[in-house]
Amino acid sequence: MPVITRMYTGDDGESHIEDMDLADHPELAAGLKATDITFRTYEPGHFIDWHQGPKRQFVITLAGEGEIGLGDGTLHVFGPGHVNLVEDTTGHGHTTRVVGDVARITATIPVVD
Repeated sequence: MPVITRMYTGDDGESHIEDMDLADHPELAAGLKATDITFRTYEPGHFIDWHQGPKRQFVITLAGEGEIGLGDGTLHVFGPGHVNLVEDTTGHGHTTRVVGDVARITATIPVVD
């Protein structure tokens, strides 16, 4: 399983997920500007219905597991150490659920363009 995925809005207005190969994205190794970092804890079963990313940001799962639901019906589960680059700031959006019996702890880092 890749460590970094990108969630983006496609031409169809739906959110999509793609794996990121670090070799193809040297900008990640060169450094990105960020303004702050926020840590959050979500209890098992916590659910956020359809929503878009509020801004371009990285969401890093530190503990627990998060499930991302897309408009095509697919579900993607990510665990500790996973990094998601959230870029689906328009369109239909995605759902988010904490799965398993462990709280999900995340670090969210907005990216400055």
